[in-house]
Amino acid sequence: MDSLELLTQFRKKLHSIAELSGEERLTAQTIRHYLASLNPSRIIENLGGHGLLVEFDDELPGATVLFRAELDALPIQEVNPFPHKSLNDGVSHKCGHDGHSTMLVGLAESLISKKKIRGKLQLLFQPAEETGEGAKKVLDDPQFLAIKPDYVFALHNIPNYPKGEIITKTASFNASVVSLVVKFYGITSHAAEPENGVNPDRAIAELILQTKYLINLEADSEEFLKIATIYTRIGTEDYGISAGEGEVHFTIRCWTNEMLERVKKKIELIIVESAAQHHLAYKLSWVYAFAATKNDTDATVIINKAAQSNGFTIQHKKYPFTWGEDFGTFTHQFKGAMFGLGAGLNMPALHNPDYDFPDEIMPFGVAMFGEIFRIIQKAFHQV
Repeated sequence: MDSLELLTQFRKKLHSIAELSGEERLTAQTIRHYLASLNPSRIIENLGGHGLLVEFDDELPGATVLFRAELDALPIQEVNPFPHKSLNDGVSHKCGHDGHSTMLVGLAESLISKKKIRGKLQLLFQPAEETGEGAKKVLDDPQFLAIKPDYVFALHNIPNYPKGEIITKTASFNASVVSLVVKFYGITSHAAEPENGVNPDRAIAELILQTKYLINLEADSEEFLKIATIYTRIGTEDYGISAGEGEVHFTIRCWTNEMLERVKKKIELIIVESAAQHHLAYKLSWVYAFAATKNDTDATVIINKAAQSNGFTIQHKKYPFTWGEDFGTFTHQFKGAMFGLGAGLNMPALHNPDYDFPDEIMPFGVAMFGEIFRIIQKAFHQV
C-alpha cells in the first residue's frame, strides 16, 4: 500500500468522526495515536482546548518551524452518500480540515523516514478555527509559552483552482473579518396604539441602510469593505403587540485589521446616535473575529521557492481572499505565511454540504511543507 493510499484512509477516518469547534477530542486523540508511533520528541495535549502539538527534534542545530492544521468540522448536514461520510448527524468536514491535518501527518512521515532532521519540526493541530477562537486560545495557553517558532506556515485548499496549483500573496492573504450583533430595547405597546410604545423597527431599518452606504467593493482599494446582513428579528408573531425589542446581525470584511478597526468605530457611532434618536437602549457585541493573515515577505519568498523546486504551478494572487481564517493570529506574532492549494476545477465550494476534500492533492501539500522546511534549514546553516 503506497503512502497516498495510507494517507487517504487516515483522512477518511478523520472525516467520519467529524467534531464541532471546541469538541475535537476524538479527532485529536486519533492524530496523537498515529503520530506517537513515529516517536516524536514531545507531545503537548489539550492546547487551547483539544489542540495538539507534536514536535520532532533530533537535537541537531537548525531553525524551529511550526506547521499548523485545523481539527474542527462544521455544523452542516452531509449529503454525500460515500462510505466515509460523517457519523455525527449535522456535523461534517466541509472545509477540508481533515485533509489539512492529514497532510501534516504525511509531512512527519516523509521527513523522519529518511534521516535525522536538522532543527525542530513542530506540527500544531489547532482547535476551533471555524469560530475564530482557537488560535488565540492556543497562544494564550501557558503550555504554548515554551513554543517559540522561527517560522509558522499553513495552507488552505481552494476549490475552483487547478489541482496542485500553489496560490501565493504577500501582505494580507485573506480578509479581516468580524461579526456584529446589535440588540435594541424599547417598550412594547398595543398594536392599535404603537405611539404608546417604543418600537425599534426604524432604528434597525436605518442601521441596515446606513451600513450599505459604507460598502466599497473596489478590490484594489485599501478601503475595500463588504458588509452582509445575516439575520434580523423584531418583536414576536403576536399581531396585537407593537414590538418593543429587536436585533440585527452583520458580517464585516476588510483587507486589513487597521481598516476593520476604523469601520467598527463608524458603525458603533451610528448605533449610539440611532439609539439616542429613537429613545432605545442597546447592546452590541463583536463576535467571531478573524484577523487578516499577514504574510511575511521572506516567508512568502520561501513558499514560492518551494513551489518552484517541486515544479508546481504558481499563481500570484493580486487581492486577498474574502473569507476569514484565524491563522492571522499567528502571523501577527510570528514570522510566517499561508498559501493556497488548488483543490480542482468545477468542484463544490468550501462549506457546501456536498464538498469533500480531494485526496489526490495531498502529495502536493506534503511536498510543499517538506520543501519549505528543507529550504529554511539549509538557509540556517549557510548563515
